[in-house]
Amino acid sequence: MTLLCFFGGLTLLSLGLNIWQRLAARSFALHQPVATAKKLPPVTLLKPLKGCDEYTAECLRSWLTQDYPAPVQVLFGIVDEADPVRPVVQALLAEFPGLDARLVVCPLCLGPNPKISTLMQLEPLIAHEAVVISDADVKVPPGYLAEAMTILHRDRVGLVNSFYRYANPHNHAMWLEAIAVNADFWSQVCQSNSLRTMKFALGAVMNLHRQTLREIGGFRVLVDYLADDNRLGLLFHHTGRRIELTRKVVDCYARPETFREMWTHQLRWARTIRACEPVPYFLSGLTHWPLWAGGFLTVTLGLAAPPPLWVPVGLLLACLLVRDHVARANWRQLTGKELPSGRRAAIGERDLLGVLWWALAFSGNTITWHGRRYRILKGGRLEPLD
Repeated sequence: MTLLCFFGGLTLLSLGLNIWQRLAARSFALHQPVATAKKLPPVTLLKPLKGCDEYTAECLRSWLTQDYPAPVQVLFGIVDEADPVRPVVQALLAEFPGLDARLVVCPLCLGPNPKISTLMQLEPLIAHEAVVISDADVKVPPGYLAEAMTILHRDRVGLVNSFYRYANPHNHAMWLEAIAVNADFWSQVCQSNSLRTMKFALGAVMNLHRQTLREIGGFRVLVDYLADDNRLGLLFHHTGRRIELTRKVVDCYARPETFREMWTHQLRWARTIRACEPVPYFLSGLTHWPLWAGGFLTVTLGLAAPPPLWVPVGLLLACLLVRDHVARANWRQLTGKELPSGRRAAIGERDLLGVLWWALAFSGNTITWHGRRYRILKGGRLEPLD
């Protein structure tokens, strides 16, 4: 009976947390226009690149065509002169000859995080005090830069980042990732922000003050971390400055991914979050309704004198219905589109896999990243194992 009360209570709690997650997401003014400031600062955009695909040129062009009233410096960084992205960038530079943009080869390996290693080599070339860091696969909407800089220059704001949506799921594995991003991650951030001040960043696009970057020690303090965005946000938070979010959403275009690659990515993400935020990550298990509802049903069936079967079955169905509604509503709010009806079953599959990833995050601290094995230490620091 103790187990029955335990699983039953946690099932109800999980149900309530999912409803709260939806309410927190609905209260965020996503896609609502922000009045831009009359005077905006000059900006330096840092774009670390490696490889390319069919979306690369479109993503990079979205930055070069921003209607921005102040000077913009663009620094594209590559590690290898033979990188296939080089001709793509050169073609764009020829297409926009009037822009202050250049391609920089950054051949040094300064630590385990290749993105930060490239940023360290671009850092001495930064010309302006407002700095934007963006991943290669990010496409921004018109007016993004003006809105981000308007928010960045509000009082005591140190860093501005943005929600992102998984824009191009092609196969089943990618659809599972898309549900994790478009239906869960951003709404979980809203839920977290309703409890405490934001002290982490979202790595797709990060807008910041160069002076604050200097205060924390520059990019070199991030090069040993996998979750460099989480670490950067924490360090900025410790300076006493606020971290804010834009109302505009950016698009992330992923390369084709197999189920095994998706599994490895999600497990790496889970273990990294556990290392960076151990207590919140442990408590996030309360939202895994399949674990608690399934346990409630199992315990009920195993009792000699169980309560009526409709009680656990009814709770299980309630969780399924609420979860389906929350996921589809979050997806619609972020993307502006309905989740295809043929993909609704993937919500439940994603939730079942989420229980496994959450549990496996506690089973070890080793990950595979860019073909190498690492141990994740406290706070998310990387220790190479090969």
